[in-house]
Formats: sequence, structure tokens, C-alpha cells
Amino acid sequence: MKADSPRSLLDPNADCRRHAFAYLDESAKREIRRQTLKAVAIPGHQVPFAGREIPIARGWGTGGLQLTMSLIGPKDVLKVIDQGCDGSVNAVNLRRLATMTTGCRTVSRTCEATLIQTRHTVPETPLAAGQILIFQVPYPEILRLVEPSETVTRRMHAEADYHRMWTFLYENVVQWGGITIGFRYPVKVHGRYLMDPSPIPRWDIPKLDRSPALMLFGAGREKRIYALPPFTRVEPLAFTDLPFEVEQQFGARCARCGASDAFLDEIPVEEAGKTCWACSDTDYCDQRLADKRGDNGA
Repeated sequence: MKADSPRSLLDPNADCRRHAFAYLDESAKREIRRQTLKAVAIPGHQVPFAGREIPIARGWGTGGLQLTMSLIGPKDVLKVIDQGCDGSVNAVNLRRLATMTTGCRTVSRTCEATLIQTRHTVPETPLAAGQILIFQVPYPEILRLVEPSETVTRRMHAEADYHRMWTFLYENVVQWGGITIGFRYPVKVHGRYLMDPSPIPRWDIPKLDRSPALMLFGAGREKRIYALPPFTRVEPLAFTDLPFEVEQQFGARCARCGASDAFLDEIPVEEAGKTCWACSDTDYCDQRLADKRGDNGA
């Protein structure tokens, strides 16, 4: 997929200067940046912020988009993905809004982006220092699995009282013989806060640990921001006799590039009753194909 031109999605007579830069007003962006700094200072801790109304429906990434619009600058390069795909409806429309209101360059290559907004996945290409990965988060409170009261969950975080989550995992093991949580797997940050990593698969959990990139999580509906600063220790909850495991793909390979070391999606094919595997991260798949052909993509 080719990078979007900064003007390609606009009417020829349109001018991005008719909007405030990055759509949000400056006071809103300052407030979100202040709360982001607090979140970075206390890894894994949820910080409330005053969410603004933006022209996308709730559930389409309002929290992540507000973070992106507050941090993006004229020289930034933006990448937007939805479950690894650059071409989904969600990714295309968020990228279009950012382009219309900033004029910033957008790309599909992970290594070229300074800001990456993502939904439900971490890129397969290793992130680098200086990059910022922004997650769209539907439900920021991991303790909601065991406690419906917001007041109680706040107290549990303050006291580092997570015994109910351990009990939940133990009951899961007793019932099913193992921990069956497929996404939103609970992780402990820097040995202190229990954190919801957003609905990423277990495959992506190890990528959070000591990543050189800054990772920010924005929940628009519940108006919460939390963060993983670079090189922060992130540990999935697991028992000593039952270690954490990622999804087992049992020798599956991408039908397009042949990858077996990336998270794969099972997709149906035209022949009835048959499926094949494909890389969830389209950029990673494209780059593997380019490498096989001896083309560096330049």
C-alpha cells in the first residue's frame, strides 16, 4: 500500500488551515498533554482527562485519536492501523481526518512513522526509540473482570490489592485446565499497577516489555489515559507452575509471504470449507515479500 499524499484525500480547493491544527483547540491539546505527562510519570496508572467531541463515533477510537491529535506536529509522520491493516475502514477514515487537519505525511511502513495509532495489535516490525505507539482502548479497567464498582477498583489499585484477579485466573485454570483469556490479558507494570493492555492478542504481550518506544493508551468513552514509558518492565500474570504462553499456531504459515513468526489470521477462501493463514500486519507481510524479491521498497 502506497503512502497517502498529504493532499490526496482533500478537495483540490480545500485548505487545512480552515481548521484548527489537528482539529482540537489549543487548550484541549494542552490539557491532554498535561495528563499524558502524568500518565508517563506513573506507568500503568489511569489518569482522567476531559475528553472532547470529535467527528467520529464512539467506539471508533476517540481516545486514541485525541492523543494523536494532541501530540502530532507539522514534521511528524503518521501511520494508522486497525488490527494490523492499513486499509480498513477505521484506519482509512482516521488517517483521512488527520491528513485533512494537519497536512502531515502518512505512511504504511512502520519504521518510517514517528506516530503510530493502532487498534488491537502491536506492529510486528520492532519499534525504535523516538517512536510513539498510541492505542485505541475500549475498556481501560482490567479489574472490571472481577469488580463492577469504579470506586472499589480505584481503591484496589491504590492498595495494590489484586488478589481477586489471581482468584479469577485460578478458577479459570481449575475449570479449563489453563488460562483461556485470549485478549486483554492482565499485565503488571513495573512491579506495581495491574494494567489492561487493550484488546491485543497474547502474541503481542511480550512486545510491551522494555520496548524502546513510548506507548500511550487512550480510552475516549471512559476518558482515561495511561502509559508505558520506554524500557518499562511489563509482566503478564502467570503462576509459577503454569507459565504465560502465547497463541499456538501449530506450524501455520502466511499464504502470501510464508511467515510463521508473526501473528496470523485465519481467513476463508473461495473453496467451501477451506481456510488459509495470512499475516495480521500487512506492512510486515509486504516487506517480507519485498525482501524475497530483492526489492527494498525504495
